[in-house]
This record gives sequence, C-alpha cells and structure tokens, in this order.
Amino acid sequence: MTQSPQTEAVKATIDALIQAGTASDLSGLDRIYHRDMRILMIDTDGTLAEFDKPGFIDMLAETVRESAGVDNTWAKYNAIHADGAHGHVLITRKVQLGGEDKTLVLSIDLAQEDARWQVTREVIFVRPNPDGMPQ
Repeated sequence: MTQSPQTEAVKATIDALIQAGTASDLSGLDRIYHRDMRILMIDTDGTLAEFDKPGFIDMLAETVRESAGVDNTWAKYNAIHADGAHGHVLITRKVQLGGEDKTLVLSIDLAQEDARWQVTREVIFVRPNPDGMPQ
C-alpha cells in the first residue's frame, strides 16, 4: 500500500517517538510531544492514569531506567491517517514494563504545527503479553 507524503511524515514522527522514548532522549520527546499534550493510560486492572507532557516524560524516563537493556522498539502500525493539519495513528507495541511483558495498543493524535508533526494526545491500553517479547 502506497502512503501519501503526509502519512509517511506522520509514521516517521512516530518512529522517532519510539526511538526517543526507548532511549530516554528527553530533547527528542520534548520536540515530538506538543506543549498541551495529554495522555490517558488504562492498565491491565482497568485503572486510568492521566499525564501531561512533563509528567509523562518523567514517567517514561523512569521506565527506561527500570528496563535498561531491553529492546522496546517492536511496533505494528494498524492504521495511519493524515489530512493536512491533523494525523492519527493506531499502533500495537510489545514492550517490557516493570519486568513484565506487555502489549500496548495506542491511539495517537497529531497536529502539524511549527513545521513538524507533534503528538497532542495518546490513549494507551495496556494488556498482558503472554507470548513474551518478539525476537
């Protein structure tokens, strides 16, 4: 399937986000996350956690420290859409969090602002991953 230049740019932004997040690249995260970004995360127990940009970056940095040496870059793009100023990505990720293998399903909204795509909202559903980390 051929992607438009806009959807390719949105995918490149999410690829960069995955790299920045797994490497705890705080300047990369700061550039990709919009200043008014909101995160909603529902864990395996159904507990909802809400974060703003600084709170989520702090949480990611701590998670990366706890899982040092784990390759958390696996991703499957389920859908990518872009229509000029707005983009959306639905993505499934397999990661290790707190020593446990998890599957994350993320719905990510982006906006084209300041000549780049920025994440404005992420909704994250955390599920167990009984199959373990991909090889």
